[in-house]
Amino acid sequence: MKNWSETKEERRERKARGKAGLFNIVEPVIATPVSSPNKRYVVCLKWGTKYDHEYVNRLYNMVSKNLTIPFEFVCFTENPSGINKNIRIEPLPKLSAIGWWYKPYFVGGELPFKGTVLFFDLDVIVFRNIDNLFGYKPGKFCIIRDFNRCMRPTWDRMNSSVFRVEVGMFDQQWQMFKNNVKGETSRHRGDQDWMYKHLKGHEFWPDEWIQSYKWEMRDRTQLRLINGRRNFIDVAIPNVKEQTSIAVFHGDPNPADCKDPWVQKYWA
Repeated sequence: MKNWSETKEERRERKARGKAGLFNIVEPVIATPVSSPNKRYVVCLKWGTKYDHEYVNRLYNMVSKNLTIPFEFVCFTENPSGINKNIRIEPLPKLSAIGWWYKPYFVGGELPFKGTVLFFDLDVIVFRNIDNLFGYKPGKFCIIRDFNRCMRPTWDRMNSSVFRVEVGMFDQQWQMFKNNVKGETSRHRGDQDWMYKHLKGHEFWPDEWIQSYKWEMRDRTQLRLINGRRNFIDVAIPNVKEQTSIAVFHGDPNPADCKDPWVQKYWA
């Protein structure tokens, strides 16, 4: 009886072994690779249509240029169409919530691997070396100090555009969220407020490392509503600090909509 799961090459090899009387030889078992607990992952989330596959591919390109230590790039999405074949694709968890409310999943223990996760939103530009994001205060949950800091120097809330966590570090908090999505999402305006309340013992990245493009690198007073969307009224050169390696485009404009030559150079 034919084994239809075999390829032609495998059938030829099986018949040759039979002629040689080698039917009873036990084939070696190849173990399924298991992720090392110390492995590093760069992770992003793509859901819906706000950001297309090009944002994922560009983020992958930027990270690959600016991270010199070993890592695996993973995109969690419901639609992998058009995403670079070198990017590992994983499904999103089944939740009765959408958008940024998937982020609590990434601090829990149900990810399909173990190790250290460096999470990026898709609306960022990585333009200098980011090895320090893995080396900074290892084992700690690290996150951005929210960009309201530029108007309120003592501001201590979180911005979740870039954060680093050990897989499973906050699994209890994730389980609480997963089992009461409606209640948790109704009590908090967004994932950042949820993180601020429930994820204790965090460390902020140094402010200079990760900057707001529209509030810190550009003059926020130059933003206006243009054709129904917020954008800069002029083209300018951003103020880039020596220690900055990431520009975050929280809100409008997105990198694809910004006409600054600096953005067009580095968002690639």
